[in-house]
Amino acid sequence: MTVVFVHGVPETPTIWNDVRERIGQPSMALRLPGFGSPRPAGLRDKETYAAWLADELRAVDGPVDIVGHDWGGHLAMRVVSAYDVPVRSWVSDVAHGWHPDYQWHEAATLWQRSPEGEESLAGLRKSPTGGGYTFGDVLQPRGMSPQLAKEVDDIHDEEMSAAILALYRSAWPNFHAAWGRDFDRPVTARGLILTPAGDPGAQPARDRDMAARLRTQLTELDGLTHYWMLQDPERGADALRHFWASLPD
Repeated sequence: MTVVFVHGVPETPTIWNDVRERIGQPSMALRLPGFGSPRPAGLRDKETYAAWLADELRAVDGPVDIVGHDWGGHLAMRVVSAYDVPVRSWVSDVAHGWHPDYQWHEAATLWQRSPEGEESLAGLRKSPTGGGYTFGDVLQPRGMSPQLAKEVDDIHDEEMSAAILALYRSAWPNFHAAWGRDFDRPVTARGLILTPAGDPGAQPARDRDMAARLRTQLTELDGLTHYWMLQDPERGADALRHFWASLPD
């Protein structure tokens, strides 16, 4: 069984390194196109990114366990509910975004508008002369490590900004509106919803509601932030191992 990790926005596969070292299973971490790699012209919205992920999973030998963070979690949920993929289980730490009453956070609503979104992301790109705020500056208080912050800032170019805008602008008003109905039918892959309760953006009540709706397990990570896998990778890996151990062979 191979574990496939998927990062979010604005991140890279490096975010999973510490957890991958601790899970004791073969694993790989995918890089979303446009985040330090070329983005094919066809990847223009959330659905085409989900189709890309489905193709990546089909290329892995045997059933996989997929773990998604942030946008990686949204794409993982879409794939297991709407695509024919060899997935045994899925994990997401953003299931509240699929709740019927979910409303996007302030940054997302800014990026969903034009030209405000373009102007905002241009302002977050690292200037050769210094000055201004970058993604790293904004996200380190939420738990992003200095090392990952530097990596993100180094790769944040116009292509990455365009990828971010494409994803967020295709996800209005929320994921339930476009994708939620596909979870109304049975999903064979078993699910785990993680709730990093120390994240200011956490919504434990909606996560619990989604766990009941989707008949999944739920684990609350008390005191951990949006970047739980960096803050306490051993605890994160333990939650994943416990979930996988509960699955039928």
